[in-house]
Amino acid sequence: MEIEIKFRVEFEDIRRKIEGLGASFIREEVQEDLYFSLPLPNLLRVRKIPNLGKAFLTYKSIQDPGRNEEFDELEVEVSDFETTVEILKRLGFEEDVWIRKRRLVYKLDDVTFELSDVEGLGAFLDIEVMSKDVEYAKRRIWEIAEKLGLSEKDVEPRLYQELLKEKIQTSSS
Repeated sequence: MEIEIKFRVEFEDIRRKIEGLGASFIREEVQEDLYFSLPLPNLLRVRKIPNLGKAFLTYKSIQDPGRNEEFDELEVEVSDFETTVEILKRLGFEEDVWIRKRRLVYKLDDVTFELSDVEGLGAFLDIEVMSKDVEYAKRRIWEIAEKLGLSEKDVEPRLYQELLKEKIQTSSS
């Protein structure tokens, strides 16, 4: 089970704080995510990571609707982003929204930090712990969040696609 909490942050400030904790830098990714229309709590996306030459098909089921913290996730690497998208379209899936971001990934023990600059939305930090023990994972995330100076007021419970859709609707009104 993937347990994560997403926070709105200031990119450079939180990057320095993560490094100050002693987290190891793992990689930088440029991610282009195409989400398909599915009723929540289900998510289906195809992710292209051009700077690494990789692509992934991911299905997520939100286990905690309204908080978007607990995900049951299935992911497979695919060899061809465009063909995977075309297969899904031919099966009747409709494109929903594109999310583009620059992401820095750090690791500290059992905690993964994904610091993202999301095009059109700003900077976010996902703090993740993979565990079957949901309560342990949440305690661990909050322990780290407090060390970074983050609190409940910094939590962003909405999904990126929800945020982007809201922004598009607001700008077209």
